[in-house]
Amino acid sequence: MKKIIPSTILFSLIIFVHACKSEKKPTIIMETSLGTITLQLFPKKAPNTVKNFLSYIEQNRYNECHFYRVVHSNNQPENKILIEVIQGGLGIDKHPLKLKSITHENTDQTNILHKNGTISMARLEPGTASSEFFICINDQPELDYGGKRNPDGQGFAAFGQVIKGMEIVKKIQMLESKDQMLNDSIPIHIKIQI
Repeated sequence: MKKIIPSTILFSLIIFVHACKSEKKPTIIMETSLGTITLQLFPKKAPNTVKNFLSYIEQNRYNECHFYRVVHSNNQPENKILIEVIQGGLGIDKHPLKLKSITHENTDQTNILHKNGTISMARLEPGTASSEFFICINDQPELDYGGKRNPDGQGFAAFGQVIKGMEIVKKIQMLESKDQMLNDSIPIHIKIQI
């Protein structure tokens, strides 16, 4: 009897540790006229940011979502720190479907760095992110906590990763634009894969 109890406890502990390690990572499908982008989100590392993004999808607030801004090495004449991203969401103007801003979860807190394919929240000041997001093309360490792209040094709130479709992201980045704004925005149909 004495040997059964420690074995049972050990087995239960192994199951518990395995359950803690296996994080359910929602898969997001972004369908565009150029193709599909598939992303995986990290709710354990960036809970507030992931919850916010999923709320937009679940509440049909991204029905008018589109990619509208592209940033590459040739269209940033005023910036000393260059980045490469495509930006989407409900747009830069006020939109009735926008939710309130969320608490900033920086990369120092989440340990999700701005690597090639990382999805992150666009913002002005820390704590102002709401509906706008961007996807990195190539590694973008200046967008991480302590980076110099934003003068406050707080970086941006990364919360997931493209797992398929980076060629679509790059196609969008190279579309015709003026002052970083696409001549024709690209509508996005976003859904959670079940």
